[in-house]
Amino acid sequence: MDDGKPTEPKAKWWSRPTAGPATAGEAPEPPVEDAAPEDASEAAPDSVPGVAPDTAPRSGQPLHEPDPYGTPPYGGPGPWAPAPPVQRPTPAHGTPVPPPYAGTNGAGISVAPDHPTAQTFTPPAPPQHPQEAAHPPAPQWQSYDPWGAPRQPLVTQPGPPLPDGRRKNRRGAMLIGALLLALVAGGIGGGIGAYIERNGGLTTVELPQDERDGGGRAPDSVAGIAASALPSVVTLHVSGATESGTGTGFVLDDGGHILTNNHVVAPAGSSGEITVTFSGGETATAEVVGKDSGYDLAVVKVSGVSGLKPLPLGNSDNVQVGDPVVAIGAPFDLSNTVTSGIISAKDRPITAGGEKGDGSDVSYVNALQTDAPINPGNSGGPLVDTDAHVIGINSAIRAADSGSAGEGGQAGSIGLGFAIPINQGKLVAEQLINTGKATHPVIGVTLDMKYTGDGAKVGGSARGSSPVTAGGPADKAGIEADDVITEVDGERVHSGEELIVKIRSHRPGDRLDLTVTRGGKDLSITLTLGSATGT
Repeated sequence: MDDGKPTEPKAKWWSRPTAGPATAGEAPEPPVEDAAPEDASEAAPDSVPGVAPDTAPRSGQPLHEPDPYGTPPYGGPGPWAPAPPVQRPTPAHGTPVPPPYAGTNGAGISVAPDHPTAQTFTPPAPPQHPQEAAHPPAPQWQSYDPWGAPRQPLVTQPGPPLPDGRRKNRRGAMLIGALLLALVAGGIGGGIGAYIERNGGLTTVELPQDERDGGGRAPDSVAGIAASALPSVVTLHVSGATESGTGTGFVLDDGGHILTNNHVVAPAGSSGEITVTFSGGETATAEVVGKDSGYDLAVVKVSGVSGLKPLPLGNSDNVQVGDPVVAIGAPFDLSNTVTSGIISAKDRPITAGGEKGDGSDVSYVNALQTDAPINPGNSGGPLVDTDAHVIGINSAIRAADSGSAGEGGQAGSIGLGFAIPINQGKLVAEQLINTGKATHPVIGVTLDMKYTGDGAKVGGSARGSSPVTAGGPADKAGIEADDVITEVDGERVHSGEELIVKIRSHRPGDRLDLTVTRGGKDLSITLTLGSATGT
């Protein structure tokens, strides 16, 4: 629609000036629009080759002379001269050149790129300035249209190859991306490796193991001996009015009789309690059948228990030094403990007890010595041979000085353990089971226990008393006061304790061959042992 504004033609800034004002009634000359040159080297329209320009300024003539150097913006005549061509850098030899630029001409007409399949329209070239004609622009750059640039159509065809600079930049970007990818992958791999190391892997680890059946053990091995003997070994817990203790014992028969040490059951006294725990964990209450402090042996009995397995007894007289042995017990209340060693000595005279101070609780043992570890709590337990037969009753240890009871500590094993020979234990056990008491063999003399010489010295005579019991075995054999007994059955005796141990290892009624020193002379005397009831 018409908006009411004047419709006269208006001069445009690129219109050429007319020769003069129009006269009245004369139609104005229509403005002539210059089409944008297709080639950047076109000349001004008024510059005609072969015609000298008029030097006087006229209407329609340029206001200045042509610039011979072509310096913009005065490269051509007149202010309407087309823009000079853009001076682009000449590509180096071998550099790919992009195809012709797709844009518009100066008049806004779209120009298609120079493509072999497209038909392009080439407007006629306007006259060129002589200087511009002498220096035509490079054909690869064509015309430069600064005003048509904003109206360039989008190019959907594939672009030309990128210059070397962009190719290098893209290659550098790809290299940086590859490095970043490697760093990320390395971090992920390191994290996975750390997780596997800390958590043992992504899957459950199963270590190889010998699946063969262990099978049984040889009967004469420590394991075979332990398997055979353990069911017959028990642990005793004893509590009395003032003290308590723990020890070991072993089953003698299927009637419930159990052999142990006297010092194990002594804390119970006459009113204490004794609890027996079997290797399988069963418990039962026991009572004392008989005990003897001189031999340090006792027998207790459990009732109402079936399935007992007696432990076979061996022969201690057949034991040799170096024979392998196994000790079973409850050291420090650790039940079913098995240790092994050898017989390190035989006929080792030892005395134990004596806490009462009057000598009534002193035991004299002609012991088997072993290096099998024995500790408090092993007392009363069996010392067995390779046939799992009992050859001794573990009773005493030689404690280190640092573990003496006087310092308030418990002594530990130093490899010197002592066991009562089972031959002696069997005799005492039978007596305790049958009569409740044991008998001791005696010679009927009082010994001087303070004598420091070699041998056992008979005490001296005192007014109204004699160290030799009248009518006793020694009196009948002719032994007198102050005699020194040096040998028993050919074995040397060094003290009174050793003489008692030697005598206690025999039965009442046995005959002994003694060597006696009297007044510096050695005498041979034969003596038949008597008997006395123990306590």
